[in-house]
Amino acid sequence: MTDADLLQGPLHAVHTELGATFAPFGGWQMPVSYAGTVAEHTAVRETVGVFDVSHLGKALVSGPGAADFVNAKLTNDLGKIGPGQAQYTLCATEAGGVVDDLIVYYVSDDEVFLVPNAANTAAVVAALAAEAPAGVTVTDHHRDYGVLAVQGPRSAEILAALGLPSGMDYMAFEDAVFEGAPVRVCRTGYTGEHGYEVLPTWDGSESVFRALVAAVREAGGEVAGLGARDTLRTEAGYPLHGHELSTEISPLQARCGWAIGWKKPQFWGRDALVAEKEAGPARKMWGIRALDRGVLRQGQTVLRDGAPIGETTSGTFSPTLKVGIALGLLNSDAELAAGDVVEVDVRGRALRCEIVSPPFVPLHTR
Repeated sequence: MTDADLLQGPLHAVHTELGATFAPFGGWQMPVSYAGTVAEHTAVRETVGVFDVSHLGKALVSGPGAADFVNAKLTNDLGKIGPGQAQYTLCATEAGGVVDDLIVYYVSDDEVFLVPNAANTAAVVAALAAEAPAGVTVTDHHRDYGVLAVQGPRSAEILAALGLPSGMDYMAFEDAVFEGAPVRVCRTGYTGEHGYEVLPTWDGSESVFRALVAAVREAGGEVAGLGARDTLRTEAGYPLHGHELSTEISPLQARCGWAIGWKKPQFWGRDALVAEKEAGPARKMWGIRALDRGVLRQGQTVLRDGAPIGETTSGTFSPTLKVGIALGLLNSDAELAAGDVVEVDVRGRALRCEIVSPPFVPLHTR
């Protein structure tokens, strides 16, 4: 795929103006960094950062019984929340794999708003549309809304400075107005810090983003890109679809069993996932922290006593811990526990590492 084939978000010109470097991600041309990944990462952990993640998908399920319909298809139990609340959930295959992980906004019994991953939006929309009952419509709104993530200890202060709501509980959302245009604000994020995701209209994203950037910089924070987003989510132990989740990697293997409504009578993949739960997953996601100097990356073999026991699925340098860290799918029959020492094959060199039960750092989301 060439640059000409990549989609651009509503703020591409603004990112260019801010001096961003770009890279392809999920079919989109994404800003990777501005001041540098480490500086941006540190700002989010210590003060505040703002990300443009408008590449994320958006879809609307509407009509009589829309919430009940979605609840009968996606894994988590919408019956546990109500209007004004959001929920992390999964669109599973009948074999128990994962088409996508996504956020569901419960607007009303007859209106559910979805935020899937960019590359998987069409698949999620198609799967739901194919089984929608009469009167329920599933509409792709991928390029109708932006998504701006404000993350860090001072994130509430930033939203308050713009007159946007910030006092809601974790995973709750409110609809508001900014400069006469509608925005939706949800207290969630993908960094492990207290934060929010602000959803303006696609065409109204620039005014909101510029105001957020000004407030964040005044607070001593940074505009942050895809590089910091990845290091932050890896430290938090959050799975990324295509790495820790996929059609070949189940929610149980990725430690996402908490996002499954086990008592629900139906959802896509229920039989396979119940069977896997009863048998125990054959592999499980663990954190891996380097004990010696070395770079951990995706696709490296993990060994114990010289025998392969799994593979890294994500790897990076942790700006917080100042060491290499990774997430990996490791065989359950290895009977691992936090603190165990393993080796990771880094270009033919056995790098000593410690097994960690993720997250690597304390979470402050709630």
